[in-house]
Amino acid sequence: MIRTVLALCLACLPALADAQSITVGSKRFTESYILGEILAQSMRSAGDAPVAHSPGLGNTAIVFTALVNGSIDLYPEYTGTLAFELLNRSQALDIAALKEALRPHGLGVAVPLGFNNTYALALTEKRAAELGITRISQLSARPELKLGLTQEFLNRRDGWRALQSAYKLPQMPRGLDHGLAYEALASGEIDVIDVYSTDAKITRYGVRLLEDDRRFFPAYDAVVLHRLDLPERFPGAWSALQSLERSIDANTMARLNAAAEIDGRAFADVAAGFLAERSGQSGGSPAEPGRRSFLSALFAPDFVRLTLQHVGLVLAALAPATLLGIPLGIWAARSRSASGWILAGVGVLQTIPALALLAFLITLLGTIGAVPAVVALFLYALLPIVRNTATGLTDIAPPLRESAEALGLPALARLRRVELPLASRSVLAGVKTSAVIAVGTATIAAFIGAGGYGERIVAGLAVNDSSMLLAGAVPAAVLALLVQWAFEGLERCVVPAGLRLSREA
Repeated sequence: MIRTVLALCLACLPALADAQSITVGSKRFTESYILGEILAQSMRSAGDAPVAHSPGLGNTAIVFTALVNGSIDLYPEYTGTLAFELLNRSQALDIAALKEALRPHGLGVAVPLGFNNTYALALTEKRAAELGITRISQLSARPELKLGLTQEFLNRRDGWRALQSAYKLPQMPRGLDHGLAYEALASGEIDVIDVYSTDAKITRYGVRLLEDDRRFFPAYDAVVLHRLDLPERFPGAWSALQSLERSIDANTMARLNAAAEIDGRAFADVAAGFLAERSGQSGGSPAEPGRRSFLSALFAPDFVRLTLQHVGLVLAALAPATLLGIPLGIWAARSRSASGWILAGVGVLQTIPALALLAFLITLLGTIGAVPAVVALFLYALLPIVRNTATGLTDIAPPLRESAEALGLPALARLRRVELPLASRSVLAGVKTSAVIAVGTATIAAFIGAGGYGERIVAGLAVNDSSMLLAGAVPAAVLALLVQWAFEGLERCVVPAGLRLSREA
């Protein structure tokens, strides 16, 4: 029975890449989402194999790790990032040199897409005019300026620290999500942000890109980074991919970004429209002005898929956590010497930040997606179950325990027939707490391609779309309430009637 339940749970989760399918990855910003969809839809049209897109996998390190360990087969990347961030080179490399350097890792680079999306620092035109700033080097004389930079740029080898050293900049920047940066800049909370040169919001927000007068930023030409065996495994899909070479210039990419960030179109629709234009077909219905409504985002076609994935993540983690947590709680209640380290151990697990734990598990397990997400949720679910089980057993009144002993019941029989039924309300409360926590924490799993409602939250952050954010947050909150009510119903079946009546009295 338990095996059947776990199999059903895991069946709801996103499948990992295998030899018979192609998985495209993308990072957590608008342009990468769109390019990932373009790559996936192009290869899907070849009909070689099923093609899946795992969007918003996080920063460069996570998506590159996923490619190396085979969780994905390809993703859109940039030459400057490859040379400086991933290969630790001190100078830019051309395509031929990149291929040579990546071959020992089982990777290749191909299909230059046709545009350069370099980093830049930017101010609003109004603020730049007030200060008379047109070049990055002029920032060194303005230590009072507030910089808001993306976390990835802050920590890249070719990012803030190298830029600060090259230009002798005195500012201490704060971390800021790219999807919120332009709004923070427009409101005056931040004076300077890092941007991508193809950002759709540059024109809309009246932003001035500062001249890189010391030529710090290299070219970041968009390319496809792939596993070396991909062309041989799927020649038809690879041929379709190669047809994209030099097909997207900087203006086109900025227009596609604007369709998602400003017009509020779905990433898949933007990609489909671009591919239809290339083939000479109609690009579909024109984009509606403004953001999509909350209801249309909530009940989008992916609603059922994301719900099944989210429920699958929770159940796949909660079932083994319950099976392990209750025995650990019994052990902690029976053994004073074991109680301290058991409760301390599960307590420490609860204090580890979710993203830090996921990053550690990706390295440990060598994969992304459902597996590390389920392991993380399982570890977080242990504390309430173990603690409530131990508390419920130790709080049993001594006369009741002594009565069971006086009847001559063996220890195992006393546990099964007397102690666990008396502690059942506390044990069930612990499982319920773990389930509700898991529903909320499972949204973080989307950062590593595990699916669920977190996909919408991550995508909404990427484009600062409040409707999309709510379309992920509200179902998660509703699911948590449903879980709570389900456990209240389950209590009527599990907790002895006498205990329920005493609580109601």
